[in-house]
Amino acid sequence: MPDVNAFDITALRLLDEVARSGSFTAAAELLGYTQSAVSRRVAALERAAGGPLFERLPRGVRLTPAGAALHRHAIDVLDRLGRAGEELAAIHAGSGGTLRVGAFATANVDLVPATLKRFADRHPEVELRLAEGLSPRLTDRLAAGALDLAVISDYPAGLPPFAGRLIPLYEDRLLVALPRDHPLARSRTVFGDGHEGGGPGCCQGGTVAGSPESGGDLQESPEGGVDLRELAGERWIEAAPRGQPTLLVAACAAAGFTPRGGLRVAEWSGKFGFVAAGLGVTLVPELAARAVPHDLVLVPLRGQMPARTVYAALPDRPLPAARELAGMLGEWEACTTVSRTWATGWPRGCAT
Repeated sequence: MPDVNAFDITALRLLDEVARSGSFTAAAELLGYTQSAVSRRVAALERAAGGPLFERLPRGVRLTPAGAALHRHAIDVLDRLGRAGEELAAIHAGSGGTLRVGAFATANVDLVPATLKRFADRHPEVELRLAEGLSPRLTDRLAAGALDLAVISDYPAGLPPFAGRLIPLYEDRLLVALPRDHPLARSRTVFGDGHEGGGPGCCQGGTVAGSPESGGDLQESPEGGVDLRELAGERWIEAAPRGQPTLLVAACAAAGFTPRGGLRVAEWSGKFGFVAAGLGVTLVPELAARAVPHDLVLVPLRGQMPARTVYAALPDRPLPAARELAGMLGEWEACTTVSRTWATGWPRGCAT
């Protein structure tokens, strides 16, 4: 039985050079060995293979049938190892390999896809894989080595424990989603020319109350937004685990009331449906503003509005591609700050 453990890379490379050159002497010169060293190594390889690999001819050598079979496998192994070396070099240079990204659901509305598109345009040779989940699950997968980068947040129960690197990306304030015919859905801001707002907003989904119809700057009036106390009688559609503190509960407590419980709905699309039907109101992160349907209106809160912080989480020794993507995620804030300008459309120059 051949001793396959003896077929190490050095032996396979020697076999290949002798087979290609047809000479122990030529192979010795190519590999920097003496001819006697090549002869000894080939003899050891033949003993491990269970028989002759080369026919010794008056001028040079040639492969036996067994030698040709082993040489065919040696070529495959050496080729795969060569490609593995190239792939590893590309990964370490940030220009190849696979980048595994995780993100919570609302980050996948615009932040993550927009940034991954920019990254893919810049590095088409990097394969991108995406996993969606709650922040604690994402940090667990990152710690286990199953992800290279995760976009996480501290909502609703605080930042999950994580021993790697955390890069703050974005203060994501929560807006109130109201039915379009709700009394508080209009007349909360004014334009610079003094006309009341309420037209189509900056998002491709629901309207941002008071946003201009055609990209002009918006100046908030002293009455801009909604005071949370005006919503004290509303039912709230949410799905935070019972008994856990949430930004809504904390904000309402600061405003002097306890939010009135409503129907518990987990999916954002379901929340929007219940709000549109007039069964309650809900908080919507700015990150999800593009996904809000047209029959809802998003209204900012006045004063100390609830917000969450979004982070890029990386292992202690991140891949170069993951570090670059984290930097690009941080650039997204400057390119797409919806509620900072309340202007229609996205600023130009952010897609490259």
